[in-house]
Amino acid sequence: MNRAVDNSSKTANQNASSVVRFRVSGDRALIAVYGDGIDPAINESVRRMSALIEAMRHPAIEAVVPSYCTLAVHYDPDQIDPAALSSLLGDLAAHAKEAAVPRAITVEIPICYGGEFGPDLDAVAAHNRLALEEIIRLHSGSSYRIYAIGFTPGFCYLGGLDPRLHTPRLATPRLQVPAGSVGIAGAQTGIYPQASPGGWQLIGRTPLSLFAPEREPPVCYRPGDSIRFRPIPAAAFLHLAREANR
Repeated sequence: MNRAVDNSSKTANQNASSVVRFRVSGDRALIAVYGDGIDPAINESVRRMSALIEAMRHPAIEAVVPSYCTLAVHYDPDQIDPAALSSLLGDLAAHAKEAAVPRAITVEIPICYGGEFGPDLDAVAAHNRLALEEIIRLHSGSSYRIYAIGFTPGFCYLGGLDPRLHTPRLATPRLQVPAGSVGIAGAQTGIYPQASPGGWQLIGRTPLSLFAPEREPPVCYRPGDSIRFRPIPAAAFLHLAREANR
């Protein structure tokens, strides 16, 4: 259950009229709200605050989880209470511009569109009244900012999908979506790093292993980075898949 905390702070990255709002989520998490909707500037504030909190290494803070416009801070309630934590975060916000954030990178993801790899590509094309080639051109022609990672390890929520590609989720989710599947749901596109249930419209698949717990780091991207999709034929998909499994 979420409830508001009677505390707020001006941020350095927003207008003077803007404030950080805080919500308590259960007995071990505080959610800092920096704005609304999908906005790169707001998300950059979230990213900078996340870096500041992690660098502080406060003994009461157990984890920070950035999202589109919010930052969930998990804490030990025996060491700090929500009011004190919100005050601490408010003070930190004044130093957001000073945060040393990791350099954002662009990760290129090869994707084979349509056929057995993208069983919903025809449906997306029909919904948007576009040719299959135009769907592929539009989808692979943009750079997508990673706003959040969640749902399953390595699943990235991407912004920047061309409005001409917006397509509703499936009416009935699939019980099993193959690992590497690339889908569209409403105004978002994303990649399933692992086989899992899912209701996104599947338009293609990558042969890359996007989440590998034995690898360091297990995921090759982080919030704030960008992804670009590179179309490949089925033969290249099979070749890259064999290489990845060696």
